Amino acid sequence: MVAFLRWVRSIVVGTLNGVAMFALFLVLVFAALFAVGLAVGDGMPDKILLTLDLRSPLKDSAEASPLDIGEHPPTVMDIVLALDQAGRDPRVKGLFIRIGGADLSVPRAEEIDAALKRFRATGKFVIAQAQGFDSTGLGDYLAATGADEIWMQPHSVFSASGPAASALFLRGLFDKVNAVPQIAKRSDFKSAADMYMEKGYTGPDRVQTTALLQSWYDNAIAAAASARGVDAKAFTADLEASPQFADAALRDRLVDKLGYDDEAKDAAKTRAGGDGVKAVTLASYWRTTRDANEFGGNGRIALIEASGDIVDGTLGHGGLMGSDDVIAGDDLSNAIRSATADKSVKAILLRIDSPGGSVTASDQILDAVKKAQAAGKPVVVSMGALAASGGYYVSCAADKIVAEPGTLTGSIGVLTGKVSIGKTLAMVGVGADEIGVGKNALFDSSISPYTPAQWAALNAQADAIYADFTRKVASGRKLPLSQVQDIAKGRVWTGADAKPRGLVDQLGGFWTAVADAKTLAGIGAGERVVFKRFPERKGFFAALGEAFSGSAAGVRAVEGLARIEEAPVAQAVLKAANEVPRHGVEMRATGLPDAE
Repeated sequence: MVAFLRWVRSIVVGTLNGVAMFALFLVLVFAALFAVGLAVGDGMPDKILLTLDLRSPLKDSAEASPLDIGEHPPTVMDIVLALDQAGRDPRVKGLFIRIGGADLSVPRAEEIDAALKRFRATGKFVIAQAQGFDSTGLGDYLAATGADEIWMQPHSVFSASGPAASALFLRGLFDKVNAVPQIAKRSDFKSAADMYMEKGYTGPDRVQTTALLQSWYDNAIAAAASARGVDAKAFTADLEASPQFADAALRDRLVDKLGYDDEAKDAAKTRAGGDGVKAVTLASYWRTTRDANEFGGNGRIALIEASGDIVDGTLGHGGLMGSDDVIAGDDLSNAIRSATADKSVKAILLRIDSPGGSVTASDQILDAVKKAQAAGKPVVVSMGALAASGGYYVSCAADKIVAEPGTLTGSIGVLTGKVSIGKTLAMVGVGADEIGVGKNALFDSSISPYTPAQWAALNAQADAIYADFTRKVASGRKLPLSQVQDIAKGRVWTGADAKPRGLVDQLGGFWTAVADAKTLAGIGAGERVVFKRFPERKGFFAALGEAFSGSAAGVRAVEGLARIEEAPVAQAVLKAANEVPRHGVEMRATGLPDAE
């Protein structure tokens, strides 16, 4: 026994020594890098051509990890802030973009287009090159119109013509396999769960989706035609000829030049000054310059970025392993509370990109916003591509709400319910039984459907949550309750359609929201903003300590990565059973195109 304990002790000591040696190695590496940095500055060349690849889908924002020393795709917010910094950097001469293939949503493209034009207004240039605009959607092309020149690879295809939507509906499958979907929704337009309950688009969802696509189409056409300096009707006719080849797009002035990527990049280098120009990725440039130029302890505007599904609890890992595509209620509300308590902060700028999620977490975050305002800290919300359902809930009390014309917002409604698969399992010979002590112990069971009494209780719960949601919107937006009830019903609006209905205050991107925050903070219009980020980035050792502390939300995130692919029928049924909220009430945005 003594020998065994010694053996265990030797393993433990050896493991701890290994961890300590690894940590010491990292400290030495960081110290060496710091010393080199002091000697050579930020290491950027004297003449810079920034490069940016927009051919992959983008996240709106993500927390930087203490170990994030490699290069990763920039987020929308990285692009917006980096280009603002680059516009003031005399070393940066211009920007070369590869674009096409990401099928960017219209609101994502609107934010990027605005960032490019802001960059160009400082006297810099932008050249974009596409190997083709393969998607029929307008987002990739709209973003490209923010450039001085658009190049296309010869003989490639220009397919941009207009947005479209499609959806899968599982009700017919459920009927065949005896799965029982029971989902209460408030109200007719709340369609995210229609895939479980219906066999096709409902009348309200068809109306809603058509209106959203039309709004995207109209706004994208107007913006792109203006950028290209052509009549909107002629521009529309040119797009309606798609799909077409690059030479036709050149003839119709949809693009400026034909050429391969190396030819376009060489043209950009020549325009940047030729000899001595070095190409630097935007991600590398921003990673090197961001903390010294955009963020600091003396910032009077707190910047809080929140992207993803809204969940209860905390992630707890401090960003060591990178960001998660969720907004944890504890984490975001604590960030707002910290900004509220900071005496140097004069206003809070909250960037939201979320389809919604937990009602309790959403209410927790909204409460933090209201307490910030009560403490004298005005709150401005900048909406990303999607700030709907719970994403709108947390925003509704802000002093100012700014949305892109294409932002999907609203979805003031409720979904709750489950899909029971007890009979489905029996069909394939799987026995499923359950025992509960208490009248409603099996309320959340995935095996048995709701009893009539349970279904009535579920609907009563949905009614109560919906009533509370609409009251809070009415109070936050200072609108009559009857008006909110009329525009709610779970309906998703674009920013352009939400503004005249009072759901948002202003159309524009991030810098429009910054201007509002500056006004509320008493900062002069011409004064540069240095943001103070919340939550503050943790150092390596603080993050390491939190990484292994464990949390319910963190465990769920890890479990999500380990999801096993099943046979198509089983996957659809089990996915429905797992994803439909079975406990409490969740507020979800409808399943619309490009809704993350």
